[in-house]
Amino acid sequence: MIGKPFRPPSFVRPSSTAGGPPAKKRRISSDAPAPSPGSRPTSGDRKFLPSAHESITRPPPSSSSPTDSNERYYTVLWRKFTNKKHKNWDGDGVLAIKDGYGVLTDSDTGRELGRGACARPLLAGSTLSLGGKEIEIDSIMKKDDYMSGRAFLGTASKTSTEPAKRIEPSHKPLVPSISSKKPTRTTSDDAKGITVLATGRTPATAGKNFKMPLLSTTVVPKSASSAPQPRHDPNQPKALVMKRPASCPKGKQIVDVVVDPILGKHLRDHQREGVQFLYECVMGMRCEGEGAIMADEMGLGKTLQTITLLWTLMKQNPIYESPPVVKKALIVCPAGLVNNWRREIRKWLGNERIGIYVADSKNKRVTDFTKGKAYNVMIIGYEMLRNVQDEMQQGNIDIVIADEGHRLKTANNKAMQAIQSLNTERRVILSGTPLQNDLGEFYTAIDFVNPGLLGQRSAFKRTFEGPIVRSRQPDASESELEKGEARWKELVALTSRFMIRRTAEVLAKYLPPKTEHIVFCKPTAAQAAAYRAILSSPIFAVALGNTDMALQLINVLKKICNSPALLKSKKDADDTPSEMLQSLLPLIPPKVLNSNASSAKLRVLDSLVHRIYTTTQEKIVIVSNYTQTLDMIERLLVSLSYSYSRLDGSTPAKNRQDLVERFNRSSQKNSFAFLLSAKSGGVGLNLIGASRIVLFDIDWNPATDLQAMARIHRDGQKLPCKIYRFMIQGGLDEKIYQRQIMKMGLANAVVDNKASASSFSRDELKDLFRLDERETCQTHDLLGCECDCTGMEIQIDPPIEVDDEDEQDDDVLPGLRSARHVDMDEQEERLKSRRKAKQPKLTMLMEYRHIDPKHLSDADAENVDLAADGDDAERSSVDADAVALAVDDDVFLDLLKEKDSRVGFVLTKSTS
Repeated sequence: MIGKPFRPPSFVRPSSTAGGPPAKKRRISSDAPAPSPGSRPTSGDRKFLPSAHESITRPPPSSSSPTDSNERYYTVLWRKFTNKKHKNWDGDGVLAIKDGYGVLTDSDTGRELGRGACARPLLAGSTLSLGGKEIEIDSIMKKDDYMSGRAFLGTASKTSTEPAKRIEPSHKPLVPSISSKKPTRTTSDDAKGITVLATGRTPATAGKNFKMPLLSTTVVPKSASSAPQPRHDPNQPKALVMKRPASCPKGKQIVDVVVDPILGKHLRDHQREGVQFLYECVMGMRCEGEGAIMADEMGLGKTLQTITLLWTLMKQNPIYESPPVVKKALIVCPAGLVNNWRREIRKWLGNERIGIYVADSKNKRVTDFTKGKAYNVMIIGYEMLRNVQDEMQQGNIDIVIADEGHRLKTANNKAMQAIQSLNTERRVILSGTPLQNDLGEFYTAIDFVNPGLLGQRSAFKRTFEGPIVRSRQPDASESELEKGEARWKELVALTSRFMIRRTAEVLAKYLPPKTEHIVFCKPTAAQAAAYRAILSSPIFAVALGNTDMALQLINVLKKICNSPALLKSKKDADDTPSEMLQSLLPLIPPKVLNSNASSAKLRVLDSLVHRIYTTTQEKIVIVSNYTQTLDMIERLLVSLSYSYSRLDGSTPAKNRQDLVERFNRSSQKNSFAFLLSAKSGGVGLNLIGASRIVLFDIDWNPATDLQAMARIHRDGQKLPCKIYRFMIQGGLDEKIYQRQIMKMGLANAVVDNKASASSFSRDELKDLFRLDERETCQTHDLLGCECDCTGMEIQIDPPIEVDDEDEQDDDVLPGLRSARHVDMDEQEERLKSRRKAKQPKLTMLMEYRHIDPKHLSDADAENVDLAADGDDAERSSVDADAVALAVDDDVFLDLLKEKDSRVGFVLTKSTS
C-alpha cells in the first residue's frame, strides 16, 4: 500500500470542472425529447409518455390512424397477485382502454386475462390492478398496431428487410478425391459441348474409339481469373439471375446464381417471377423461415417453376466454392400424380442430368435414395410416405415439396407428421387452393412451411380467425367490421412475404378464350314431386334437430337433384343408412325410381352432347362427385353409341396417365367423352383433348369445382373452352352454390364443406331444404339486380357529379345523371337493405351476364304470330339478339331455343 497514489471511492463522481472527464449522460433516442430534471429515467428505445396534465390538455399525436380520445392502447407487463418478497412478471400483455373500460390481453396467446374500469391517465411505469392481475405500463401503442394484431405475433411482426437467418447451408463438405491430384475441368472440345474430367489418369478405354455421350451443356468454361465465376453466364440475353444474399461468411465470396438457360428459355414472365420468389423464400431472404407457399391457380405452371427451383439449388450456391444448397429433394404428391411428376422432370431435364427415384408398389426400398448417391429426387405418394417414414429419417433430406398441399389440412394429419419427422427446414407447398375450409387450416399450412411465424394456434384463433369471421357476418357491428378488416389486411401482408398467388388472368394472352355457363335446370314434375314428398315426411322434422340426420337428408336431396332413381341404386357411395331409405322410398312412385327420365339435368345433358357430337368435332369432359351418377351418364352414352373413357376411384393409379394421354390424342369418333370423378382425378390432369366440360353436380367446397373446371383450360389448349355447371333451380344445388359464393368472398377460400351442416341453425336448415318453385331465379332475386335478363353487360359506376357550369352537358349525355338529380336517401336506403341482405357476398355475380331463356321463346312466338304488334315484335327480336350475343356459344344457344328446354336461367361470363 505504501507508495500507491490515493484513489477516490468509485461512488464519488469527479467534477468536470476539476479537470477530469465529463460525466456520462444517459443515451436517449434521437426522436425523443430530452428528459427534464427530476423526471423518471426510461429505457433505451422507450418513448416518453406525456405527463398527466399534457395527456388532458394536448391533442393526441398525429399518425396514419390517429387514436380516438376515448381509446388508448398500451404494452404492459402483468402478473398474478402474490405475497412473495421477490416478485417476477408472468408475461407481456396489451391493455386496451375505451370509454373508461380496460381489457387486458396476453401477447403470446391472445387470451383475454381480465377487464374492468380504468379511467385515470397512465404513464410509463404506472401500476394498476385489473381483472385480478397486477399491471405495469411499458409504452404507448398505436391504434393501427392494435387493430392489425401485430402486437400478438412476436417474430412475425419483424420486417422482411432483416438479413437472412442462415446464408450458408449446413451441409457436410464434399468427400475429397482419392487421387493426390485435384481434378480440373477442361473444355478441349467446347464446340461440341463435351466436358472432359482430367484426373491425371489414363482411361481404360483409351485407343478403343470410345466417345463420351453428347449432352448439351450451358456451363460456362472455367477461366484463370481469381474472381468468382458463376455456373452460367449472367450476361446472356434473358438470363434469370437470383437475388444475392445480404451477408457472406468470413473468408468467402458471393457469386451470382443463374438459372440454367436450358430451363430459363421456356419460362414465361410470371414463371420467372415465381422462381425468383421461391428461391428467396427457401434461402431465408424474405422472412424468418425458409418455407414458401405457391398458390397459383391451376394451369400456371407450378410444376415447371418447382423443377427450375430444384435444379438451380442442386447445382449452385450463392457462396462461392461451397457445395450445392440441395443434395436430396423429396416430392410428396397424390398417388395419381407420381408418374406425372416423373414425366415432367424427364421432359424438361432429360434422362441424364438428374437421378429420380419413384417410390411405388415395386420400388419400396427407400434406402437406395437416402443412402445412395445415384438419386437426387424422390417422388412418393402421401399414403406411401406414412409407411416408410422411419426409413426416410435415416437420410438427410434438404427440401420437401408438397404438391396439392391443401391435403395437409390438420396438424394431426399423418402425412404432415411424416414430413415433419424429417426435420427439413426448407418446405414448399404447391396448391391452387391453399385456403379450402377455414382459416384454422390455413394457419396449419403456414405453420407447416414456417413453424412459429404466426405464433401459437390459440393466439392466431383469437387474434385473426375470430375477428375476421365475425366481420364477415351480415349483422357485424361497425367496430367488428373495422377490427376484422384491419386483421385481414395484416394477415395478407404477413403471408405475402412467403406466399405467391397469381390467377389465370396472366394466361389470357397465351390461352384461347373461355366461357362459363351456370345453368339452372327447372326440375321435372316427377322430380319436384319427389322433392316435396321428402320434405313433407316425418324424417324432415327429425332432421331439423339432429345434425347426423341433417347430413343424411342433404345426401338424399342431392341425389334427387341428379336423379330420383339414384335412391334405389345398390351402390350407395354416400353410405346413407338403409333405415332412412326404407322409410323414404315408399314416398316416391316406383316408375320414378326405375327410370332416369325424370332427371332434368340428364335431359339437358342429353340434348347438349347430341348437339356437340352432330354439329362439331369437339370432345367433352363430364365431371361428377359420385360414381353412381357417372354410372347413369355412362348408360346414357352407351344408349347413344358414343365412345367414351372413364377415370374414377377404381382406376389403378398407374393406368390413369396413359388413359388421359390416349384421350388427348384420339379423335372424336374414337373417344368422344371423358367421364371423370372429381374426387379421384380432379387435380393435376391435363385433358386438353376436350374443349367442353360439364360439371353435373356441385360440391360444398368450390375448390373441388374450380380444379375440375381447369382440366381443359390449360397450356396446350388450342380451341375456345366452354364450361357448363348444372344445378337444379330452386333446389339444394342452388342453395349450395349461394353458400359457395358467399364464403368465396373471404379471399376466395373460406368455404363450407359437408360438416358445416353442424353449424346451421334451425332456420338455416329450413331455408336450405326449401324447394323454391317460382318461375324466377332465386339467386338473381337475391342480388337485387334490376336488369332485364337479356344478357346486357351490367355497369356498376358511382354517380357522376357535375358543376353548375357544366349543367348544359346533361343534354349532350342524356344517359348520365348528375349527383344532384339522384335521390340520395333512396340510394342510401338501397345500400342499407343490400348490406342487411341474407347473401351480401353474392354481388360478385354481377360480373356475369344474366339471361332468361324466355326471351328467345318470346321472340320465336312473335315471329310466328303475324298479328303481333310491330313494336313488341321488334323489341322481342332485339332481346333475342342480345341473348345470342351474350351466350357466345352456338351449340348452347340452340339448346336454349328448344321448345321443351329444361333451362330456366343462365349466368354467363366470358374471357373473350
